Amino acid sequence: MSDTHNEHEHGHDELSYWSAFWIALFVAAVVLITGLSAEASQVKLLWLALIPLMPAFGALINGIFVRHMPKLLTVVIAVGAPIVSFIFSVVLFISLKSQGIEHIDVTLYKWLSAGAFSLDVTFRLDALSGVMILVVTGVGSLIHIYSIGYIAHDPGHNRFFTYLNLFTFAMLVLVLGNSMPLTFIGWEGVGLCSYLLIGFWFEDHANASAGKKAFIVNRIGDIGVLLGMFLIFQATGTLVYEEIAANMDKILNPATATIFGAGTATAIGLFLFLGCTGKSAQIPLFVWLPDAMAGPTPVSALIHAATMVTAGVYLIARMNFLYVATPEAMTVVAIVGALTALFAATIGLFQYDIKKVLAYSTVSQLGYMFLAVGVGAFTAGIFHLMTHAFFKACLFLGSGSVIHGMHEEQDIRKMGGLAKFMPKTHWTFFISCIAIAGLPPFAAFFSKDEILWHAFANQNTVLPWLPVLLWVVGAIAAGFTAFYMFRLYFLTFRGECRQPADFQKKIHESPASMTWPLIILAGLAVVGGWVGMPAIFHVPNLFHLNLHHVLTGEAQMVSRIAEESEHTWEWIMMFVSVGIACAGIALAWVIYGKKPDWKWQPNDNFVYQLIHNKYWVDEAYFYAFIRPIVNFSVFLWRMVDAWIIDGALTWVTSAVAYNVGQGIRVLQTGNVQTYLLSFVIGVSLLVFYLWRFVG
Repeated sequence: MSDTHNEHEHGHDELSYWSAFWIALFVAAVVLITGLSAEASQVKLLWLALIPLMPAFGALINGIFVRHMPKLLTVVIAVGAPIVSFIFSVVLFISLKSQGIEHIDVTLYKWLSAGAFSLDVTFRLDALSGVMILVVTGVGSLIHIYSIGYIAHDPGHNRFFTYLNLFTFAMLVLVLGNSMPLTFIGWEGVGLCSYLLIGFWFEDHANASAGKKAFIVNRIGDIGVLLGMFLIFQATGTLVYEEIAANMDKILNPATATIFGAGTATAIGLFLFLGCTGKSAQIPLFVWLPDAMAGPTPVSALIHAATMVTAGVYLIARMNFLYVATPEAMTVVAIVGALTALFAATIGLFQYDIKKVLAYSTVSQLGYMFLAVGVGAFTAGIFHLMTHAFFKACLFLGSGSVIHGMHEEQDIRKMGGLAKFMPKTHWTFFISCIAIAGLPPFAAFFSKDEILWHAFANQNTVLPWLPVLLWVVGAIAAGFTAFYMFRLYFLTFRGECRQPADFQKKIHESPASMTWPLIILAGLAVVGGWVGMPAIFHVPNLFHLNLHHVLTGEAQMVSRIAEESEHTWEWIMMFVSVGIACAGIALAWVIYGKKPDWKWQPNDNFVYQLIHNKYWVDEAYFYAFIRPIVNFSVFLWRMVDAWIIDGALTWVTSAVAYNVGQGIRVLQTGNVQTYLLSFVIGVSLLVFYLWRFVG
């Protein structure tokens, strides 16, 4: 390896070792100080408040001193903050379960007050938000640690960690807020941070454009969330989740509902889901997420795999009491989720950018989550959200490790044989590929199969034939997932390296700060699903037991499968699902693994071009929406701005001013005799007026 590379590796290791030491001291000091600074009864409330405030503190300090903070100090504060939040999250979650408490609330201050309406900034920790903060702070902390090595030599190092902390704060506010406005503040906050992080390397026009695209598409969806909130407030007079649930009869009663009458609940559900399609990249607002891969790889892992894109799934799960009351809205959610899962999976078949494959995989897996909540399996949706965070974060960070070792190369056709150069990255990537494919006993085997089972067993009162179709679509998408993920694995890590010999000497494994998070996430990808084993295994389903007090709407969903035959059908569906996954893996091995030197390409026909070019959805949006809006804007500029404002109005105003000035200018001759004559005439006219009309 070159001397330059050795220096870089040495720099990575030195920064990582010192960072680990000072982060440990920082975390210990914060935990000790906060534990001793309050009475025992107040410690939990203090820690709950500090869960979101610690990343906010990191963003504030590093943001203020972004140009002057030493790298090591930036890393200690930025990485230590989410680790502290994770420790507090674990302790409080265990306390919540061990003491049998349903929730812990902490109110920071009164936020809004208008007449009888009052709203506080209150964070609520319950079973659902507890799972979410463990995912956000746990996976987020690993991604922060990974970023130490990944972004070590970037000139925007301090700015990057500031944005990461700010995003973590916004996401924690989103999931801990006890009211819709507070959730919406976090919702908009993660949208802003996604813009900043996707466009982090804004000097590149493509990156800046990707950031703007993400921001604009999400704003379109956010209109739906606002409309849903307005309808809820008009019907119930409150925006606190607990109070909305208690006043559901007002939403369902046509006499007290809004202008939508009996359809108010359906309208609210569809408006909120519109926002979810933007934030969680579902049809039709999914187009921003693949382009968002322009940002640094830790951003892809944090925002587009583990946290932000799951916000829509969380919102529907939080509003489960509303969705079970409107089967029409739930049917729309389930159909869109299933179609998105299949649609994105087909696009992943013929992508060659390592991060683009994972991007469309994320869109597809999010579709599974919406399929789950759309059929009333809210717990299964959140369960898959958690397991997906483990293996998809590992895959994204693994792709970043590959790109780092390949010196910024992302085309998998130019890789191959990397297993011998990057053994740790290889094995963690391989484990996560098995996990996402859904093979037992890995994480997605339990979460994805549970979704498919509920899709099959669900009794849909709107479209009775829909459950079987949903299962078929989900199963086909699962087969595609197994195929394209192992296509990615074989083309990247197996066979012979498709780079020149001199370049192969430069390929290297990533530093420890990047590989250790991969190892931990790979471990979670193996065992993360064991907390949610199905009842047919005759063991307690800990994940369901944890959430059943919060997701009360799930109990209202009815299965169309007779109870005595339920287990038989579930076993059948499980074996079929595993068989489909194995078939997808086997096909990928035959094409890309068995003869790795055989560069198989599909025929250059219309179907291949259609899928490879992502169904030309971006082009269709351009011609259907973007270009007409731009042309109309140009028309308005020319007609209103250029002709009317800059033309007619400006010309008339200037002409009047000019002519009035010219008239007055005649009187300014500079001749004293002329001024005296004017004075005499004026006085004479004044005297005549007084004599004739006043006197």
